[in-house]
Amino acid sequence: MSNTKDNIKRGSCPVYKKCGGCQLQNLTYQEQLAFKQKKVSKFLSQFCKVQPIIGMENPFHYRNKVQAAFRTDRNGRIISGVYQSGTHRIVGIDECMIEDAIADKIIVTVRKMLKSFKLTTYDEDAQRGFLRHILVKRGFATNEVMLVLVTGTPVFPSKNNFVKAITKEFPEIKTVIQNINPYRTNLVLGDVQKILYGKGYIEDILCGCKFRISPKSFYQINPIQTEVLYGKAIEFAKLKGNETVLDTYCGIGTIGIIAAKNGAGSVIGVELNKDAVKDAVQNARANDLKNIRFYQGDAGEFMEAASEEDEKPDVVFMDPPRAGSDKKFLSSLIKMSPKTVVYISCNPETMARDLYYLTQNSTYHGVLSRSFFAYFRLSAQCRERSLSHAENHKKEHASSWHTDPDRVRDHLQNSWISL
Repeated sequence: MSNTKDNIKRGSCPVYKKCGGCQLQNLTYQEQLAFKQKKVSKFLSQFCKVQPIIGMENPFHYRNKVQAAFRTDRNGRIISGVYQSGTHRIVGIDECMIEDAIADKIIVTVRKMLKSFKLTTYDEDAQRGFLRHILVKRGFATNEVMLVLVTGTPVFPSKNNFVKAITKEFPEIKTVIQNINPYRTNLVLGDVQKILYGKGYIEDILCGCKFRISPKSFYQINPIQTEVLYGKAIEFAKLKGNETVLDTYCGIGTIGIIAAKNGAGSVIGVELNKDAVKDAVQNARANDLKNIRFYQGDAGEFMEAASEEDEKPDVVFMDPPRAGSDKKFLSSLIKMSPKTVVYISCNPETMARDLYYLTQNSTYHGVLSRSFFAYFRLSAQCRERSLSHAENHKKEHASSWHTDPDRVRDHLQNSWISL
């Protein structure tokens, strides 16, 4: 397969039509960027001038997280790969042009090891068998690899020998985890997991900060573009050293920690996922930061409670899921009236919907679009919102968060998770 970004056309991937993952492979990379530019402009040009989209130098093998499903076909052959778009049929894949090459090799090696260890694949219809999925995460800066084996049963015959064999073949594997998912579900990961080797997490470096990555925590899958995007987000925030910053939908704390290390006076992170919050707390400690704390809970509920307490952060970072934010969050944001809001999005349509709601009381400028997912119909936008001069006088009083960060904590159940 050709890895020339200007010459990727339909047919360069042998499973392009079956897989359905790379919807834009019929276009060259430059044509993809033009397609995304047009889409972003369609939704966001009503708010301001949309800046040119910025692509990657090398839009291949950028995914630091790779998942593979396993099954056995009618001939007894073990297949690993991805589900065909819109189905539960597995398309066999040994290597993918956008997935991390090391991760792909690990998955193929595990597949070949199954028979020698007398391990079976999971049968969803019969609800029996062993291996359902494999999840591999790799820190591109550290080269640390996590291997997660998702099984339908907690019983793992010869697990010590299996772990010894795979880590000998791939010394970069720093932890092996067995995740148990016996349920009939579309979710890959179950609730129970066992650490078979290592610490149960890996670490990576992003924007000069160290981050812990666990199986269930979210970490941007394209670290190369993430560094540039987050750098632009910090630039938009215009931190001078005394601002109170709110990092909503914070995941493992990436944006907030980078802000705390690059000029923020104090940072508060809010995230619903408990595992991600635990990682965020550890990440702040690993970076020796004392000016950041985290709250585990729904971002919208947190914002609503904070606005009722008349809290006034200076800067709000928001990086919601693909579905965008909700009215509870946005109405609270308007009430809190921060000086600057930096909105990061992977979906220009839901971003436009949210911006339409916000612009009833706000003035916006400066959209930067960055191509995050090469060969996908997705891009990430980073948008700054600044208050107009008329609104700005509201910021003259000091933020209560500077002196009393526990007021919102007392207003809510599930208290702050502090360092």
